[in-house]
Amino acid sequence: MPRSARQLSSSGIYHVVIRGVNKQTIFADDEDNTAFLKILGECKELSGFEVYGYCLMGNHAHLLLKQIEENIGQLMKRVASRYVKWFNWKYDRCGHLFQERYKSEAVEDDTYFVAVLRYIHQNPRKAGICETIGEYKWSSYNDYIYKKSTVVDLDFALEVIGESDFERFMNEDKEESIMDYAEPRKRLTDEELAAEIESISGIKAIMIQNEQREKIDSICREVLKIVGVSTRQLSRVTGVSANIIWHL
Repeated sequence: MPRSARQLSSSGIYHVVIRGVNKQTIFADDEDNTAFLKILGECKELSGFEVYGYCLMGNHAHLLLKQIEENIGQLMKRVASRYVKWFNWKYDRCGHLFQERYKSEAVEDDTYFVAVLRYIHQNPRKAGICETIGEYKWSSYNDYIYKKSTVVDLDFALEVIGESDFERFMNEDKEESIMDYAEPRKRLTDEELAAEIESISGIKAIMIQNEQREKIDSICREVLKIVGVSTRQLSRVTGVSANIIWHL
């Protein structure tokens, strides 16, 4: 079956989604997330595109980009190939990492631009990974809140939305039809999470807080790999300080 032609954007702005082949993890830890953002920044310098938003979500990622010097296909090929090379080197693997072609949709006006950026920033909360979008470490939301970023071009979105309105707009609950690759994720109840923790560690969840710090950190890191577990829920179930968990 022939591939359908991509929708071209007259504004040059695209919402892009990349996903691991067979839904496999493409960002397994903080080092992977950091490496991808570094590569994105390097490719931005080489390809001359702008980045307005991102969210890295374990087995997929959302990007909001504007092509300038290279078209979207060329620049995404550059980003993907560099990350695959790094990922395969780190994990001593070979072959494909991403599922065929990336998905993309044109973003033609300011109204849809704001909707897409909001959707990208709310992705972790709606997936049950965190309770507030500011808690999530691997999206561009806090780049905007603190007005500091090594990869995101902040000025355009802040001008479109207004600096004083940005936080409110990003946190609004809206039912919007935005392209996605993600699948619904079921959150564990506190009781289910406690059972999972005991299965993983051999220790009752509420007793984790009494262990040595090194062991607490190790257990919490492992539990945070479970889809849908938030910092607050893990703290609530184990009694371990949310501040400790957040800085893992």
